[in-house]
Amino acid sequence: MKFKILSMLAVIALVSSTAAWAETPDVETIVKKANHMALYQGGTCKGKVHLEIVDSQGRTRERDLNTLRKNVGDGDARQLYMTYFKSPADVRKMVFLVHKTVEPGKDDSRWLYMPSLDMVKRIAAGDKRTSFAGSDFLYEDISGRSLHEDVHELLGSENGFYVLKNTPKNPGDVEFSHYVAYVDMKTYLPMRMEYFKGSDKPYRTMEVLKVEEIASDKNGQTYPTVTVSKVKNLETGSETVMTFSGVDYDLPVKESIFGERYLRRPPRELMR
Repeated sequence: MKFKILSMLAVIALVSSTAAWAETPDVETIVKKANHMALYQGGTCKGKVHLEIVDSQGRTRERDLNTLRKNVGDGDARQLYMTYFKSPADVRKMVFLVHKTVEPGKDDSRWLYMPSLDMVKRIAAGDKRTSFAGSDFLYEDISGRSLHEDVHELLGSENGFYVLKNTPKNPGDVEFSHYVAYVDMKTYLPMRMEYFKGSDKPYRTMEVLKVEEIASDKNGQTYPTVTVSKVKNLETGSETVMTFSGVDYDLPVKESIFGERYLRRPPRELMR
């Protein structure tokens, strides 16, 4: 009788395990949903960003900027993104512009306007993994990494997260060997990223500290939005906390304002 009970329990466990696995989305579905939640929610999005940068000595620097983005076309494809720096004085009026593409083999177009030199600089593909305004965030963190650049593998799930390993197809283009993403199984928001250089310990991490439900004034739809996140550089001991506030979704924004000519005189929608 005892053997029969154990056998039945084993069958139940096997069936439950199989059912759970059958309900798990495939890795491409998870990756696409996570990318949408991180970068493409709402037709447009505007907000204020505060960066607090702390170096290994405990010294603090701050940056304040406004951001504005617009999705173009159907699906998570083209996207236009502009950032206007408000303070401190050494970066005030600096503008960062991105024309994002998901076309395989093509890189996003990125420009940076430096008011101190009155110069527009085109950011080369090789520079996208350099520091964004002296913080621990990189240019690529801000505008997003193309899904086509990595091979994605579902390692499993733990504590309510899908665990994904992402390996660059062209390892010579980046400084990391792979990164592991922890994606919330309910919201599909990426909640933690760990970057590795081949060892078993990450050298860089990105972590979400706070998520808020923000409703659009235009259509009432609610978007789970990351409002506080932190990047740590474990090699240098520095870290940056990013706080996102004054978030407004689905504003009517013209595509034309995301042009290179607006870098020297940013649109009113961005500066307010």
